[in-house]
Amino acid sequence: MKKQMCLLLVLVTMMGMAAACRPAAATPTPTGPRTLVLMSHDSFAVSESVIAEFETAHNAKLQFLPSGDAGSALNKAILSKENPLADVFFGVDNTFLSRALQADIFEPYKSQGLENIPDELELDSEYRLVPVDYGDVCLNYDKAYFEEKGLTPPQNLEDLTKPELKGLTVVENPATSSPGLAFLLATIGHFGESGDYNYLDFWRDMRANDVLVTEGWEDAYWGQSTWAGGGERPIVVSYATSPAAEVYFSEGKLSEPPTGNVLGDGACFRQIEFAGILKGTKNRDLAEAFIDFMLSKRFQEDIPLQMWVFPANKQAALPQVFLDFAQIPEHPAAVSPQEIAQKREAWIEAWTEVVLR
Repeated sequence: MKKQMCLLLVLVTMMGMAAACRPAAATPTPTGPRTLVLMSHDSFAVSESVIAEFETAHNAKLQFLPSGDAGSALNKAILSKENPLADVFFGVDNTFLSRALQADIFEPYKSQGLENIPDELELDSEYRLVPVDYGDVCLNYDKAYFEEKGLTPPQNLEDLTKPELKGLTVVENPATSSPGLAFLLATIGHFGESGDYNYLDFWRDMRANDVLVTEGWEDAYWGQSTWAGGGERPIVVSYATSPAAEVYFSEGKLSEPPTGNVLGDGACFRQIEFAGILKGTKNRDLAEAFIDFMLSKRFQEDIPLQMWVFPANKQAALPQVFLDFAQIPEHPAAVSPQEIAQKREAWIEAWTEVVLR
């Protein structure tokens, strides 16, 4: 018995020594966050706190790739389609939609978030591009100027050609400016290309009425307008949300916007912005999650005060300044994405010939 106890003690000791000599089990190394690259136009903006929520929820790191205006960004995405620069693209609007789809650079994805998006904003039946926001390019006018001069502000496009409004309007060149192109499309949608009085007839009258053309929105709005830039033009092509922005950025100095919108039938053009998953992404699941997130209330409710457009999600609440001062025209001009793709360059060339040469 004593001998057996001694053998047992030796055996237990040896087992303990063996256990001590065995290497400790490897502790799993946490997987680092995956990087998701978002390519966009330069005007894309979102709150850091909103991005942080997505990154935390998906163990991800968002990398932003601003790539110029909407047209330039799309060109870069198309040229790099064999070796895509990003996973997700944001900023294709309805003026470039057909071109983007014809380039075949997006993968279809029908997000569940689309159930809260109005049908009229969904322009791609194959869900390669899904609507994220929309806004209307309209004419803004200086309320004080018209009151001081005893003039009636324009109510529609036709009013801009009246003799009493000569020399009062500034627009942007459609060849170099997104709102400039949108406003040209508004005139095409409203007046048409043929008939007794078409869009080119309107622009001939605008030239005769001393319309001023700038290369971009900043020069028109900040450089030439009577209320913002100390200029001499009280009518400028901008956005229907501009009056709300003026109040918001005044930081309490303004309780009412200094400008009004021209919202007559066909006087505005609605821009819809889309996002899509680029073909060739190595993060398809993460890209899908981000599309879902962009359509969620959290992201959508951040859009108005970041990019000064309306959220596509009809469930998203609007900030008070939008409810008070941002307007949505009832009857914006309509031009199909397919027609824009086919005729954009010809329209711009015809406009240039009539207005600038």
